[in-house]
Amino acid sequence: MSSIDVRTQPAGSSLAGNRLPRSAIWLILAASFAASAALFALLASAAGSDFNIVAMAVVGAVVYLAASTGMTAAVEGRRQATNRFITGLVTSAFILAMVPLVSVAVTVIGNGIARMDLEFFTSSMRNVTGEGGGALHAMIGTLLITLAATVISVPLGLFTSIYLVEYGRGRFAKTITFLVDVMTGIPSIVAGLFAYALFVLIFGPGVRMGIIGAIALSVLMIPVVVRSSEEMLRLIPNELREASYALGVPKWLTIIKVVLPTAIAGITTGIMLSIARVIGETAPLLITAGFTAGMNYNLFQDRMQSLPVFVYTQFANQGNPAFAFLDRAWAAALVLILIVMLLNLLARLIAKYFSPKTGR
Repeated sequence: MSSIDVRTQPAGSSLAGNRLPRSAIWLILAASFAASAALFALLASAAGSDFNIVAMAVVGAVVYLAASTGMTAAVEGRRQATNRFITGLVTSAFILAMVPLVSVAVTVIGNGIARMDLEFFTSSMRNVTGEGGGALHAMIGTLLITLAATVISVPLGLFTSIYLVEYGRGRFAKTITFLVDVMTGIPSIVAGLFAYALFVLIFGPGVRMGIIGAIALSVLMIPVVVRSSEEMLRLIPNELREASYALGVPKWLTIIKVVLPTAIAGITTGIMLSIARVIGETAPLLITAGFTAGMNYNLFQDRMQSLPVFVYTQFANQGNPAFAFLDRAWAAALVLILIVMLLNLLARLIAKYFSPKTGR
């Protein structure tokens, strides 16, 4: 049999091996953004306004998609042109989604790094009315409240998800699932009001304690833990359970020794996501834990400061000089972001070292 001679294929066919050089795509990209920049520079000069970099980037991306798709269709054919258009569209969407994240990170780091000094991490705001002071009391409060909320939420959420996957059947299990879904959408301020109203019945009006804030956060955490853990447990193949039952292992021991270790990576990720979900909440802690300028290590006594509330109070109650309050607020926001980042790194390490090993 004779092979097909690609030289006989029509021009523009992808079977003919016609390909745009990789450098051509980069040249089209550069030319598109250069033309867009020149256009908006002329418009800004004529109107006497500022250069709009966002509109320039959008127009440049649109011009690039149109130019690259048209040239690819002429050289490589429609299939490759469609592929390049979709690839460019997905890449543009990814870049667009990253812009707010990068912008927030750059803004917080740029404004908060100035007060990331030793005093900020070793002192509180007691007797500080102007410059100086720190957020140690807020950091301790955030860690204690979040830790207490985690201790409350993780066992309840994990046991609930185990019940729904391993034991729950019928209308009762469906009712629990429905209530968990409803709780997932509860506004944080409602959780704070619920916890505050609960403790008002016991201690009277005006009560503010760290443990109340922990309970408010646990109301927000439990649905996230339940849903994430439930999905991870449902992904475990039934063959693993059946193999354990065939060896005579009871169901509760199968759950502990087989199911949970297999799903530990996903469960840990879900727990860390639930912590990241609540560690930045301001409204429920403002209602339940209040705010204070001094240290408080006791969750069951008096008000307790937290980083989100500290950021809010520094912005809302600016004194003299105002820049000192703003610097402290930005620095506290940066610390909060770093704590969330460390929690995510910890979750990855736990998932790596405790997940089942598949290698020999």
